[in-house]
Amino acid sequence: MLSSYGRVLSTPGGWQFSLSGLVARLPISMISLGIVLLVSASTGSYGLAGTIASAYLFANAAFAIVQGRLVDRFGQHVVLPLAQTTFTVALCLMIWAIEADANRLVVHALAVIAGGALPQVGACVRARWSHVLSEGRSVQTAYALESVVDEVVFVTGPTVVTFLATAWHPIAGLAAAMTSGLIGTLALAAQRRTQPPPRAHRSTNGERPPMPWRTVVPLAMMCVALGVIFGSVEVITVAFSEELHAKRWAGPLLGLWALGSLLAGLASGAVSWRTPPETRARWGVLALGLTMVPLAFVGSMVVMGGFLLLGGMAIAPTLIATLSATERAVPASRLTEGMAILHTGLGVGVAPGAAFAGLLIDAYGASPAYVVPVAAGVLGAAAAWSARAPVTSSP
Repeated sequence: MLSSYGRVLSTPGGWQFSLSGLVARLPISMISLGIVLLVSASTGSYGLAGTIASAYLFANAAFAIVQGRLVDRFGQHVVLPLAQTTFTVALCLMIWAIEADANRLVVHALAVIAGGALPQVGACVRARWSHVLSEGRSVQTAYALESVVDEVVFVTGPTVVTFLATAWHPIAGLAAAMTSGLIGTLALAAQRRTQPPPRAHRSTNGERPPMPWRTVVPLAMMCVALGVIFGSVEVITVAFSEELHAKRWAGPLLGLWALGSLLAGLASGAVSWRTPPETRARWGVLALGLTMVPLAFVGSMVVMGGFLLLGGMAIAPTLIATLSATERAVPASRLTEGMAILHTGLGVGVAPGAAFAGLLIDAYGASPAYVVPVAAGVLGAAAAWSARAPVTSSP
């Protein structure tokens, strides 16, 4: 298994831009939680904290596709530093506005600017792997590696920001996130040798290569379903732990879910798959939803941990297959845009998933609310099955 990853990382410049991408991606899992911790500590209002964090997240989802398109056209070395600078300045101003008790509209506007400018590092790193690797299995292994990196980011980021905000100062967590994002993004942008070349794509009729929407849209809808699963399971698991008077164990339970994804992602990247990635994505999202069915009948923290570990094993392989199918179908000149569309789908699904789960928890309790991720898995599989089989992408 390790030899597969060793071959990928031995690609000239590979481990350097992957490591830079890891550091640059930490803000993804730290900023929204850091906003909640800062605002709640400064104002005592979790409601205000939630609306500011939501403004940040929705803006990030809304502008991800636009940023991906700009990266494809002008290059990572141009767009990433500009986006990172805008993000850093806007976030600093937002922190100042919160501490100064400025007008709430100003605070929300600055959160929107910061969220919209957050560099789409994950899409950029995956686009680099697709550019520097020519063999399909190697690209899949690289995507698996990046899925593992994502899991590391989402396991460590919230822990770090919470520790800094509670043990030192509420601003400390956001400051650490900004610093890591600035260092990692600028380091990534400086590695121009491995970036995909900018492509204006002016053909004889002045049009860009078409996006294969009949493939991309169903896969994006499947990613929305995955986002619903992620958002709902997080809220339900916290409520389940609280019902058992063990809320402090909610974090470790979700950590087991992420651990299952990490282990399965490592294994998936080392396998030479004969099944097409779009087929694996269809069955993967369905399996992820179905693994949520037993959770509605579990009354033990230990048993819940075991089922979450098992269910998490469907996450990374499904994401890897989805991104691989997109990489095969989308024109090379629009690959970052295509990846950004899928990442947007994931982000869009999280908030509704958490909201639907919260309504069911309030009405019926935690266990019945697991119907939300089950239904999302089934609907996601239906969306994926409606996708047209990808064709080989062209420049």
